[in-house]
Amino acid sequence: MGLQVSPRTYRGWKQRGPAPRSVTDALALNALYDLQQPDNKGRPKPEVLYGRRKMLHWLRHNGYPDVSKHTVDRLMRVAGMNGLVRGRRTTTTIRAKDGHRA
Repeated sequence: MGLQVSPRTYRGWKQRGPAPRSVTDALALNALYDLQQPDNKGRPKPEVLYGRRKMLHWLRHNGYPDVSKHTVDRLMRVAGMNGLVRGRRTTTTIRAKDGHRA
């Protein structure tokens, strides 16, 4: 039940190299994965806590001058990085002292 593809299309697909975006994404993603590795004392690197804005500047300073903020957003999502979230959550309900709900 395979899909029919013309031989010319298949050979073109096999001979074509990877897209430039895939190559640059893979290089930048490797840099993000390298940040997640602990240093020689076993501690995480401080850059792991960076959000998108600081990570964008860090990548541009460390060899990726053309990376965009949208690319950094996407790659940080893929790498499972979301930075340090500061501040408190908004409290919309005041809980009862006894812990029983109405």
